[in-house]
Amino acid sequence: MPNLNKLRTAISGGRGGDPAGDAPLSSLTRLRITLTVFFALDGFLFAGWVVRIPAIKQQTGASASDLGLALLGVSAGAVVTMMFTGRMCRRFGSHPVTVVSSVLLALSIALPAQTHSALTLGLVLLVFGAAYGSLNVSMNSAAVDLVAAMRRPVMSSFHAAFSLGGMVGAGLGGLVAGGLSASAHLLALTGVGLLVTALAGPSLLRHTAPTAPGPDPAPAAVRGGAGGKAVPRRLDRRTRRLVVLFGVIALCTAYGEGALADWGALHLAQDLDAGAGLAAAGYSLFALAMTVGRLSGTALLERLGQTRTLVAGGAVAALGMLLGALAPTTWLALLGFAVTGLGLANIFPVAVARAGALAGPSGVAAASTLGYGGMLLGPPAIGFLADWFSLPVALTTVALLAGAAALIAYSARNVSAPEPTSAARSGTPAEGTREAVREVRADVPADATARTAHQEG
Repeated sequence: MPNLNKLRTAISGGRGGDPAGDAPLSSLTRLRITLTVFFALDGFLFAGWVVRIPAIKQQTGASASDLGLALLGVSAGAVVTMMFTGRMCRRFGSHPVTVVSSVLLALSIALPAQTHSALTLGLVLLVFGAAYGSLNVSMNSAAVDLVAAMRRPVMSSFHAAFSLGGMVGAGLGGLVAGGLSASAHLLALTGVGLLVTALAGPSLLRHTAPTAPGPDPAPAAVRGGAGGKAVPRRLDRRTRRLVVLFGVIALCTAYGEGALADWGALHLAQDLDAGAGLAAAGYSLFALAMTVGRLSGTALLERLGQTRTLVAGGAVAALGMLLGALAPTTWLALLGFAVTGLGLANIFPVAVARAGALAGPSGVAAASTLGYGGMLLGPPAIGFLADWFSLPVALTTVALLAGAAALIAYSARNVSAPEPTSAARSGTPAEGTREAVREVRADVPADATARTAHQEG
């Protein structure tokens, strides 16, 4: 227990920490800041593309269904590369893969504005989606390792940076939408992406992947090789089912994020006669709400636990999206978008983090692949429904899937990962550490679990 108390004091930055722990803490803090920059850059670039979708739709002359099929390229490219990226992270480390993927994303974002047909738009979006998917898996894998080392549920803070970057990217995009062509705007984003990667990349490459305290911190992978790269072990059937479960929850919510990104601005402009700047502000407001929700995510998870957070988030998002899709005025629709953002804020991060805790980079890749399967289904489904019925009716499917995510999370409230080992139950910091117990008991608030672990120690 003295060693454990010293570790907790050092991690929390409190007084009396072991001086030897200051250097690891400082390293973890620097790594957290660097990863936060990459999450913010990812959101910034993606939002910059999103707010120019109406202009590129007009440029290509695509119908709603044609645009939906073209937008399928983003999700298809992402899904195709995600499992491959998981293997690359295990072989080369998540940090180098993150840097390379960031460069590719910055280069590919300029391509959509050079197209003049739905077919060519779809083809270049395959490239853009591949880079986007690779970056998301690699940086989330790096974040899962850091969360385990810090022993705090801070995953939502990284996704808050993504949302903040999206808010800034959408806001700037809305400001320049009326006076700057899509081609010039997206080319400028390429320059920003390459510059930020050049500045932050060396710092990320200098850090090796951190490991959680204890001789065997990763329950789903065996650490080995230089840089702490993970060598996967075979997962049991129960663990695979749990990873799939969290992946389905991610799917339901990623569908909503993708729908608002791809169709939110068009809904405001086409159905509610909003101007180009106000239409772009819709996604910015959604991203702002997600940022606020995710910044409070760590405190929310520590107080409520994962199950209650997932259920409440899905219910709130469902109600918000019904308002956003069916509201008769622009301002009510914007309010609905904001409520939806608050509801969806922490669902995807929790689902990906849980899958990563269970299965390492493979779990992140599997949950992310299923999650982006929601984006894969979303663009064409909403496009076809918009042609058959209307875009507002099509957007109500976001509310249906958000409600489904809440129901799945509630139905799985008593589901747990395999029990920790006997060494863990006896207090030995082996494979089943106290943090593993916290991860297993998803319906128990983190602070309550920590108190129990302390008493057991």
